[in-house]
Amino acid sequence: MRKAAAGCAAGVLFCCSCAVGPNYKRPSVPVPDAYRGATTPTAQESIADKKWAELFGDATLNQLIGSALERNFDLRMAAERVQEARAQFGITRAQQFPFVDVQAGYTAARSSSIGSFRFIQRGTDLSASYAQAGIAVSWELDLWGRLRRLSEAAQADFLATEEARRGVMVSLVADVTSTYFQLMELELELEISHKTRDTAADSLRLVKLRRERGAASGLDVSQAEQLLYTATAEIEAVERGIGQTENALSLLLGGPPADQPRGARLPDIPVPPQLPPGLPSALLERRPDVRQAEQNLVSANAQIGAARALYFPQISLTAFDGGQSRALSQIATGPARLASIGPSATIPIFHAGQIRNQVRLTEARKRELVLAYERAIDTALREVSDSLIGDVRTRGQRSQQEALVRSLQDAARLSTRRYQGGLDSYLQVLDAQRNLFTGELGLARLRLEERLSVVHIYRALGGGWQ
Repeated sequence: MRKAAAGCAAGVLFCCSCAVGPNYKRPSVPVPDAYRGATTPTAQESIADKKWAELFGDATLNQLIGSALERNFDLRMAAERVQEARAQFGITRAQQFPFVDVQAGYTAARSSSIGSFRFIQRGTDLSASYAQAGIAVSWELDLWGRLRRLSEAAQADFLATEEARRGVMVSLVADVTSTYFQLMELELELEISHKTRDTAADSLRLVKLRRERGAASGLDVSQAEQLLYTATAEIEAVERGIGQTENALSLLLGGPPADQPRGARLPDIPVPPQLPPGLPSALLERRPDVRQAEQNLVSANAQIGAARALYFPQISLTAFDGGQSRALSQIATGPARLASIGPSATIPIFHAGQIRNQVRLTEARKRELVLAYERAIDTALREVSDSLIGDVRTRGQRSQQEALVRSLQDAARLSTRRYQGGLDSYLQVLDAQRNLFTGELGLARLRLEERLSVVHIYRALGGGWQ
C-alpha cells in the first residue's frame, strides 16, 4: 500500500515537473564589434561604469542629484509600480499551492407540511437547524504547468518594472545634470551680457563726450545706443530663462519652484578627456530599456505555455473535514464527524476556437515583442553612436569658436583704437562689438553642448543607476 502511494506521488510530481509551451531563449541579435563614431580603441572599460558623482566632480551638482533621487515624483512612482508588480507576482504564484480555509456556518430551515412532501400529515414540524464547521482544502493540480507559466510571466513583469525604475533613474540623473548645466550656461550668458552692457555704456559716454566736442555725430550716438539696448534686452531674456530653468530643476527635485544653488562656473567644470564607450555587447546588460524589453519578451513567451495548457484537462481537488450537528455543544463529538473529498476534472471539448485563438494571440504577442527587443537594441546603438559623433564634433566646434572669439576681441580692441584716433567711424566699432557679443554667447552655448554631449553618452550607455 505504501509502495503504491509512493509511486502515485512520484507520478504526480513527475507530471507537475512538466510544463507545456516553449522555454525562453534569448533572440540572436547581431551586435557590431565597435560603436560607429568611437574614437578610442575598443575596450571593456566604459564611462558608464563610473558613478554619477565621479563624472564631473561638482559638489553642488552631486548634491542636487542626490536630492532628486530621494524626492523625485517620477522615481517614487516607479518604485511603487515595482511594489505593485511584486505583489501581483505573489498573488499569481500563490495559485500553485493548496488553499486551506476554516469554514463555519449555521443553517435553519422550515418546510411546508402541505408542500412537496405528499405523505406527511398536516401540522408536522419540518423545521431543522444545524451548525457545521471544519477545514476546507482546494487545490488545482498543475499537471501541465499552466500556473507555473503564469507565475513565470508575472515574475518577468515584476522584473520589467524594476528595469523601468532603473530607466527612470538613468533619465533623472541625466535630466538633473542637463538642467543644471543649462542654468550655469545662462549664468554665463548673463555675465557676458552684463559685461557687454557695461562696455556699451562706457562707449556711449565716450561718444557723447566726443559729440559735445564736435568730434562725433548724432549718428555715432545712435549707433552706440544700439549695442547698449541689445545687451540690456538680452539680460532680460536670460533672467527669464534662469527663472524658468530653476523652476524646471525644482520639479525634478520633487519640490515647488524655488531658487537653486550654483556651483563652479560652467567653463570651470571639467570635461572628461576620454569617453570610452566599452563593448557594444555590454549594452544589452547595461541599458535598462533593453533589459526591460527582454523581460517583456520572457513574459510573453511564458503566456504561450499558459495558453497551450488550456488544451489539456484541468484537475482540481477539494476536501473538507469537520463536524455537523444540531447542537453546537456536540459539533466536536465523534458522531458529528463530517468529511468529504471531491476531485474534479474539466476537459475542453468545444470552445468555438477560443483556446486556439488564445494561443495565436500569445504567439503573435511574442513575435511583436521580439521585434520590440531588436528595435530597443538598435535604438540603443544609434543613441550611443549619435552621442559619440556629437561629442567629437562639438569639441572641435568649441575649439574653433574659442579661436574666433580671440580674433573678435582683437578686432574690437583695434577698431576702438582706430575710432578714437579718428581713422574709422563708430560703425566699425559697433560691428566689432556686436560680433564679439554674438561670438561670446555662441561660445557659452558650445561649452554647454560640450558638457551635454558627455551627459548624452553617459545616458545612452545606461550609466547612472549603479
